[in-house]
Amino acid sequence: MNENTLNDMLSRPSEALCSDLASLGGDIMVIGAGGKMGPTLSRMARRAKGNSGRVIAVSRFSDAEARKLMEDAGVEMLSCELTDPDSVNRLPLCENVIFMAGRKFGTSQGACETWQMNAVVPSTVARHFGAARYVVFSTSNVYPFTRPDEGGCTESVEPAPVGEYAASCLGRERAFEYAAAHYGAKVLKFRLSYAIDLRYGILNDLCQWIMRGDEIPLGVPAFNCVWQRYANEAALRSLLLADESCPALNVTGPETLSVQQAAEKLAVLLGKEARFGGETGEKGILCNSQKCIGLFGYPDVGPDEMMRMQAEWIMSGGRCLGKPTHFEEQKGRF
Repeated sequence: MNENTLNDMLSRPSEALCSDLASLGGDIMVIGAGGKMGPTLSRMARRAKGNSGRVIAVSRFSDAEARKLMEDAGVEMLSCELTDPDSVNRLPLCENVIFMAGRKFGTSQGACETWQMNAVVPSTVARHFGAARYVVFSTSNVYPFTRPDEGGCTESVEPAPVGEYAASCLGRERAFEYAAAHYGAKVLKFRLSYAIDLRYGILNDLCQWIMRGDEIPLGVPAFNCVWQRYANEAALRSLLLADESCPALNVTGPETLSVQQAAEKLAVLLGKEARFGGETGEKGILCNSQKCIGLFGYPDVGPDEMMRMQAEWIMSGGRCLGKPTHFEEQKGRF
């Protein structure tokens, strides 16, 4: 599989998505589109909408390859420095907004920058777009740590973020809740837990450790993950679920995967040996995604197939983004 094939897979819309966007109407703006998921999500939106309406990607576009991927699909490009309110206020108003902008890594060294991007920017954006419909990308990190046998946190579990990054992501959610209360915004909080793209993600992290012969930490013993095509589609279809009550939606696969077992399976596929270090922990950030599964069905690619594709990608020399998830972090210091 090459990158063109992978990008096509990750941006392929279903008939259900095409039908949903036709009924939704209006243009779609993807804010923070230059990140890891934004290019394939924007491309999927353009494919699903056909010749109807605009799909607008907003970013600084520091990655020329990501920009070209969207441009080639017919996505409109708008450069914007999101930390500059004047730049945000020059953006055209749009009925439907996918908000993906955020900062994770470097939090422990530059907490103020993380809070600026994750909490202040959302407030600026929400004030500008007012009574729009928003799908706001968030994270499972807002939840407390739980044991694998507890079934994962449902959307009804009260947030208990650990560390500055997770707290700032809760701040992002609160900024859009304020917009719903004061500007008439309709919001859905999209709590994603580890999308798998092959070029990055938890499975890629495990493969990198295995290939280098590094010890794999087991302090966080389990994880959830989901095929990125499914996550992209769930985000776009969630525009129809946005509401003044600001519901949350956990988006991930229904399986709770053991880090050790997943690493051992990947090692076999890679023809290597998995090495482990440290004590096995009892808790991790784990989600219950039954609400999402009930709405959008089971992910089209499950864990075994993702592991097979991930190992093949690594073995064939597929490009990696060099952006580890740090899922193993237990104190929120990213």
